[in-house]
Amino acid sequence: MTTLKVGIAGPEEMKARTLRIANGEETPKPGDPAVWFATTESFARLLSAGNRELLRVIHEQKPDSLEELAQLTGRATPNVSRTLKKMESVGLVRMEKGRGLRLVPKLVHDRVELVLPLIGPRRKGTRK
Repeated sequence: MTTLKVGIAGPEEMKARTLRIANGEETPKPGDPAVWFATTESFARLLSAGNRELLRVIHEQKPDSLEELAQLTGRATPNVSRTLKKMESVGLVRMEKGRGLRLVPKLVHDRVELVLPLIGPRRKGTRK
């Protein structure tokens, strides 16, 4: 499988980056993150131990539906559905059509690499 590279950048930082790219002042590099989270907390919530367990079960047991995945993990189907929608929005999983109206979760990436600069530009209004 592949690695999904993610970064952490607040809305203002992402807006500034997008403008720099649009104005030709910056070019995205091949190694830049493909997905950005606004906070480390939002990243940690999405990849909590329970959610990583969902990904493991998808990979190892290849459930034929969301309902089967919910049964295998002991989680409620609506909870599993919400979680997988968030994971799909960042590209960790994809939902494929199964039999009838069933959706089948498929793992897209088996690793996540976090790019998190610890020292960055100082924001306006912060102390030296």
